[in-house]
Amino acid sequence: MADTDEEAVAAEDDALYVLTAVLLTPAKFPSVLGDDYPEACAALGMAPLADGYGLVLGQDGDGARWTVVIDDVSLVAVAIASWDCGMEYDLSPSERTVVAALPGWPLAVAVAAPNVPAPHDPDPDLVDRPPLTPPDTTTWGPAQRRLGADEIALQWALWREQIDDSAFPAQGKAGEASESSPGDVTAEDASEADEVAADGDGEGPQKGHSGVRRVLSEARAYVDAPPPLGRVRSSFAPGEARTLRADGPGWSMVARTDDIAFVLLDEEPGEVLPVGRGPELPGLLEALDKLAVRPS
Repeated sequence: MADTDEEAVAAEDDALYVLTAVLLTPAKFPSVLGDDYPEACAALGMAPLADGYGLVLGQDGDGARWTVVIDDVSLVAVAIASWDCGMEYDLSPSERTVVAALPGWPLAVAVAAPNVPAPHDPDPDLVDRPPLTPPDTTTWGPAQRRLGADEIALQWALWREQIDDSAFPAQGKAGEASESSPGDVTAEDASEADEVAADGDGEGPQKGHSGVRRVLSEARAYVDAPPPLGRVRSSFAPGEARTLRADGPGWSMVARTDDIAFVLLDEEPGEVLPVGRGPELPGLLEALDKLAVRPS
């Protein structure tokens, strides 16, 4: 996080006290904003440029919330990496890198700049668009589903240890017993990994879960007809594996290329559905990894 006592950037001739920053690129974007990169850009009213953007979130001298969009992606990436390591970094983009200054914040920010009024939206008479607001994550829906998938990817080992591989049915035809869940993993809030508990047999491992079958079918379709940029992303995992993240209408999937997958559905509030490897999941994950966007 930025040192808000010292850091400020110029935005439309006003000082902006930087609170945090995030990347908005095809390989890494706030998934709470959309299922893919173009959708996340559209939430901000920005064109989905190939190189992406950096988003700098802060307050002006009156305490108003602003999101400054810059095209210096590497600067924001270095700042985030430094803050993640507990190091100070002076994030001060030059005015020539500023693409837009948008009122409000698209994400929830838990801190505030010192010595200025509490965070609030700018005066409506001074802006030409409604202020950005974070997506509603208080109830289950697309935004919370995507946040749940983020948490699984971040805490893979914790979620994986909840699953007993012996509960997966014997391998059979893909999409039937081999790729059904042994039992739903339930979370009161799918973004909190410590609230997991085993929950029965779902719709029955012999027939498989209809929602899981739909997800696998739509994921396979991505191989033949590539989806919008960022719907399938690949990131580092221990060993030679990769962590895969795929999203689609009403669903998210997180997988390791050398292991199983987890599926979350809009129509299954709070449920995390494990998917056994079976005979075809490894090939599907390999194919998805080949078309996935990777961090540069």
